[in-house]
Amino acid sequence: MAESQDDPEIFWVDPERRGIFPLDDFHISRSLRKKIRKEPFKITVDTCFRQVMKECAAPAPDRPNTWINRTILDLYTELHLDGNAHSIECWQEGQLVGGLYGVCFGGVFCGESMFSREKDASKIALVALVARLKAGGFQLLDTQFVTEHLASMGAVEISREEYHRRLDQASILEADFYSLPLDCSPDAILQSITQTS
Repeated sequence: MAESQDDPEIFWVDPERRGIFPLDDFHISRSLRKKIRKEPFKITVDTCFRQVMKECAAPAPDRPNTWINRTILDLYTELHLDGNAHSIECWQEGQLVGGLYGVCFGGVFCGESMFSREKDASKIALVALVARLKAGGFQLLDTQFVTEHLASMGAVEISREEYHRRLDQASILEADFYSLPLDCSPDAILQSITQTS
């Protein structure tokens, strides 16, 4: 992370309590399921990674400053070009209206940030991500911290020790981020979520 967008320095964060999504306990509300089935957004994967990062870094009413500086933007773009960082995008009438990005290794996906310009766009991007992770054999979805928004979808906090234990186990797995088709239908996304491993 960085202290601010203008700070060139970066640092690691390893909090005493860590937010994760237990993938088999991911929760989608009935209303969100209905909305997903109506396909309000076109969902894509890895089509504009850097743009998603820039949108995540843009000021928002609840967050005037960002921790994403130029160094982080450039390093994560390199990770993406090497196949180790991914984005999920939501589009409406050709405009990018929501999305998320993160780093991926072994059976671990570390969610870094998300944004939404239309209601539920970031939630739907998260649902698409979880479907992809479950289908691909991932074991750990790291959210860093738990917000009310993430907790409503099943995110929980675990201790640093428990997080490191799960990280060690998941990082040696072989998982496939592209196991779902890139043009996955809403029904296929929801079906992947409901299947338990």
